[in-house]
Amino acid sequence: MSDCIFCKILDGDIPSAKVYEDDDVYAFLDISQVTEGHTLVIPKNHCENVYDLDDDTAAKLFKAVPTIARGIKAAFKPEGLNMLNNNGSFADQSVFHIHLHLIPRYDESDGFKAKWETHGDDYTPEQLNRIADSISSHI
Repeated sequence: MSDCIFCKILDGDIPSAKVYEDDDVYAFLDISQVTEGHTLVIPKNHCENVYDLDDDTAAKLFKAVPTIARGIKAAFKPEGLNMLNNNGSFADQSVFHIHLHLIPRYDESDGFKAKWETHGDDYTPEQLNRIADSISSHI
């Protein structure tokens, strides 16, 4: 897509700090490093989000992730790593070319605050089964 910043990176129109590349996947450093080594992993073919991602592209994209994550681990020795994907503007997606964030975690003060509140006690087993059945019926 001509207006997609990630497609422009793939075309060489915008520079990037390449971390990994194969025939189907490209990984590069996020210019807004949340923590040192924050890497974006994208498919080379344009796809807006996970809902539009075909199975073959998804398999190739996710197959590359452990290799890249191991590279981050070897280079920077983080205590952990968050894998994050935002889909849709409501979920804070800002570039509409599917991408995975690999964010190395170093300590509690590293600047990344992805925490959520669970609501497990709010649902009975019957309600959880109803929710699961609802999702399953659409797959």
